[in-house]
Amino acid sequence: TQALAIGALLLGLQALPTPARALDCDEAWYKRNEVYKQAGYCFTTKRAIDAFGNAGCKYDNVGDVPLSVRQWETVAELKAFERKYRCAD
Repeated sequence: TQALAIGALLLGLQALPTPARALDCDEAWYKRNEVYKQAGYCFTTKRAIDAFGNAGCKYDNVGDVPLSVRQWETVAELKAFERKYRCAD
């Protein structure tokens, strides 16, 4: 039915990456690193390891992390936010 099709579409849209809008430095940091974690990045900083852990990680070099174009754009937007507001790492 049409209602089921619309429901399925909405569920699919929820799986898409969210726009890189951050309210503050901590949120920008978290969102950026969440993208890396979901893709298998192995964190090196205490802050990131404490927040995300390294279970199941596969990539030691952030440049090797297989992100989609949209994910790279999201990361770039978040990094720009962090630079603009001089967020500490």
